[in-house]
Amino acid sequence: MQISFPQPVLSPCIGICQLGDDGLCVGCLRSADEIGRWLAMGAAERQHLMQIVLPKREAQRA
Repeated sequence: MQISFPQPVLSPCIGICQLGDDGLCVGCLRSADEIGRWLAMGAAERQHLMQIVLPKREAQRA
């Protein structure tokens, strides 16, 4: 019998939760829609957002 433990849901949230003028969170760079859907997203979608989408947004802000 193998015991399975739920995997923690990774999140880019850093506790600075405020939408900027561009519609993205000042802290994590997610849109309000992405924040609202976060727990319903599959692991692959969350990983894509964290590894591809959010780094591109951060580079564009710099």
